[in-house]
Formats: sequence, C-alpha cells, structure tokens
Amino acid sequence: MSRFGALVYSFSQGIKNIKRNKLFSIASMATMATCIFLFGILYFILVNVSYVIERAETNVGVSVFFNPGIADERVTEIGEIISDIDGVSSCQFMSAEDTWEYYKKEYLTEELAETFADDNPLEDSMSYTVFFRDIDKQINAVEQIKKIAGVRKVNDSRDVINTLTKINRGLSFATVAIVILLLAIATFLISTTITMGVSVRRREISIMHLIGATDTFIRGPFLVEGMLIGLLGACIPLSILYAVYYKVIAAIYSKFIGVFSGMNFVDIKDVFAVVTPLSLCMGVGIGLLGSSYTLTKQLKRIKSL
Repeated sequence: MSRFGALVYSFSQGIKNIKRNKLFSIASMATMATCIFLFGILYFILVNVSYVIERAETNVGVSVFFNPGIADERVTEIGEIISDIDGVSSCQFMSAEDTWEYYKKEYLTEELAETFADDNPLEDSMSYTVFFRDIDKQINAVEQIKKIAGVRKVNDSRDVINTLTKINRGLSFATVAIVILLLAIATFLISTTITMGVSVRRREISIMHLIGATDTFIRGPFLVEGMLIGLLGACIPLSILYAVYYKVIAAIYSKFIGVFSGMNFVDIKDVFAVVTPLSLCMGVGIGLLGSSYTLTKQLKRIKSL
C-alpha cells in the first residue's frame, strides 16, 4: 500500500474508532474543551493584567518636589538634568498654581475653595512628573534624582508596580497549575479511549501482525483518533472564547465607562493570534501523546500473547 493509501486508511479507521467508542470519545473531547476554555479565560486575565502593568510602568510617573524658596532658574536646570538621565522618556513640569487648581477641582467643594481666596496653601508644591521607558531603570534613576541639589522629595510608583507584578505572578502560577492538572486528566481520558479501541480490535491487530503488517501501519488509525479527539476538543471552545472575550470587554466599557475610561484592554485579534495556535497545538499534542503512550504499552502486550 502506498503512503497516501496508508494515510487515507489511517484517517478513515481513526474516525470509525471514534464512532465505536462514542462515550469515551465525547468525554475526552469535553475534558479537552474544558481545559482549553479555562486556559483561554486565564490567558485573557493574565495578558490583560500584564498589559495594564506594562502601561503602568510607562504611564505612572515619579513626582519630584523642590526645596522651599528655590529659584526658577534652578528648577529649570533640574528639569534638564532629569531629562538626561538614562531611561527617562519625559519630564513634565507642574507649577504650584496648577497643582492648587487640580486639588481644588478634585478634592474641594466650590464653597470651601472660596474660603482660601487668593491664597495658595500649596505654594511649595511645584514639581516635575517623570516618566520612564523601562521600569527596570526607574530605581537607579530615582536614586540619581534624589542626589540632585535642590530636590526635597521624590515620590515613586514602585509600590504600585510591585503590587501589580505580584498579582501577575500569582495568576501565572495559578494558570500553569490548573492547565497542567486539566491536561493530565485529558491525557488520561484519551489514553483510556485508545485502550478501549485496541481492546475491541485486539484479534484484528494480532492477525495483521501475522500477515506482516508493521507497527507503524497498525498505530496509524489510533494516532489519528487521538489527534482528532484533541483537535476537536480544542476547536469547540475557541468560538465560545471569542464570543466571551468580545462581550465581556464590551460590557466593561459600556457599564463601567467611568472607571475604565483611561484603561485599554488587549485587542481581540492580538489575543487570538496567540490563543488559537496554542490551543490547537495543545489539543493535537495531548491527543498524540496520550494515544502514542497507550499504543506502545498495548501493542507490546498483544505481541506477548
């Protein structure tokens, strides 16, 4: 038989094997689908948290305050020194008047703000807000800024970034643990399905051995069966995941527009450019692994009889 003929035979027999063991095949597909679905959900959360952290690293600035009574010329010089520090992307000046106007708008009622008349209780609050291209360079940059003559205090965002990073790391570990557990269950079920198929065809396989059929020819249908189960189990949740991601993001923007107005989520196309090939590879790979391992054991057992 030609290679093409053997491939067609393996494919057709693989489909027949799935039909023969419908219960185990459906259970294997369902487990694989659940695994891929949970993997997708966890990946959505993980990639968006990482995206928020990445944006926070570049959009959460460091505030630099000056000694009371500092000359305007020195403030300008400090701004130039900060801009030349490695890793700094921008250095934005906020005057004491701008700071006071922002504070009144955000924290005071109109009546309370009027009690201050023309007085500015934040007259020594002019500052620079410094942004960085890379969060890894922020620590060294902050230490350099603190040493500049005329700088009174530096408020950095390391606590915020560290908190977000810890959350991201925890989600990563949880994702890996859950996916490994589910993949182990899926592998076990696929192995059980293949074992049932081999048991049903044990006499047929023995006869094939006697007439000179190779192990590769015999293994073909069962390997195809395992890969098809894994592939179908991976394809089913992808369409559901697409709808879920699209609707959840749309719901967040529509119902919580005030809270998330300044926050962006990863584009659905970018997410599925990674999720789709990963899911398909996981499905086919687990199906192949489960069936291959089981076949090796079962064929050795049949030969020994």
